[in-house]
Amino acid sequence: MMQVKIIKTESEYETALKAIENLMDAEPGSEEEELLELLSLLVEKYEDEHYIIDPPDPVEAIKFRMDQEGLTRKDLINYLGSQSKVSEVLNYKRPLSLSMIRSLHEGLGIPAEVLLQEPDADHSIHREPWQEYPFAEMFKRGYFVKFKGTLTQAKASSGKLLDDFFSVFEGSDRLKYYTRSGRNVSDQNALRAWHARVLHIALAEKLTEYVKGEVNREFIEKIAKLSYFSLGPQMAKEMLNRKGIHFIVLPHLPGTYLDGACFYAPDDRPVIGMTLRYDRLDNFWFTLAHELAHLYLHLQNSETTFFDDLESDVKDAVEEEADTFARDILIPPQKWREISKIAYTSQKEKKLHALAEQLSISPAVIAGRFRYETGDYTLFSHEITDHKVREQFANYKSPSKPH
Repeated sequence: MMQVKIIKTESEYETALKAIENLMDAEPGSEEEELLELLSLLVEKYEDEHYIIDPPDPVEAIKFRMDQEGLTRKDLINYLGSQSKVSEVLNYKRPLSLSMIRSLHEGLGIPAEVLLQEPDADHSIHREPWQEYPFAEMFKRGYFVKFKGTLTQAKASSGKLLDDFFSVFEGSDRLKYYTRSGRNVSDQNALRAWHARVLHIALAEKLTEYVKGEVNREFIEKIAKLSYFSLGPQMAKEMLNRKGIHFIVLPHLPGTYLDGACFYAPDDRPVIGMTLRYDRLDNFWFTLAHELAHLYLHLQNSETTFFDDLESDVKDAVEEEADTFARDILIPPQKWREISKIAYTSQKEKKLHALAEQLSISPAVIAGRFRYETGDYTLFSHEITDHKVREQFANYKSPSKPH
């Protein structure tokens, strides 16, 4: 484990940030995860002392909350009084009245101390477009497919590049995001960029027509059974594509804690997106089953997306339902009750393989379930770490490597 100490200089701060990025894929319960938590605390302490951030401009705070909640200007009429008042407030032509402040605070949860501030004197001062996103990483990973210049040239043209890049949303990117996250809160702009890149890849695919009713429990059970095969992840992609479902593997961007996602593409076909943040079979199959649960149970229209950090223990009823569905589809409840009684008394890998053969699923799926249920992440380590997924997807590029 690297030496850890109080951060006192900008150089030490930068070193710590790089170390944190390299540790983002640390296994739960490992020494690396402990180091990640400790470094994060030290970085937070340094930032609190050296980077004093003024409260946001009240108008910008309103716009930020609109983006978070997927609200339109019409929705703000309930809080500001009329369409003309909404327009004037958002264009800095009308100050917020006390009644407006009270309404925005109570209705949208915007802190009153933020709304009571004076708006910025000079609204022409703003960040460059590229500064709002992990732009250098997006450039390095080829997000701007048609651009052939340098990073410096890309930054100079970032406004147009980003406008073109996000045009894939077709003007309707204020979606209702269901972002499952816990102590690690993802950068929403980075998630938006990842979302857009997945859509670009999806729209380049030529798939058959999607028929919603064909994705049912029986179909998802067939997908889960593919875990039995060594090339199961590839077979799952092919099977989903044959049903008109895009299956896109794309590494997560810095600042996001993302395992999987589910949403519609502009071609009216659903997308299952996965990051392979953890290169493990158990993680792959549970994430895939979880996102298919969202598609089957919850994805009603193109106005909704699901982004999931499956490490989070912060869940609502929808996420609980998707978790339960995924667990039961991989190992039926009655079977789990039977095998758990056997394996708790004799947790041998030979027994694990016999159970996997009996159920016609991957041993890694059962091993992952035992580790989760017991909280003992030392169990069946070889079954978890010896079998990789990323190598099955030729276009996968690790976020830790330049490309």
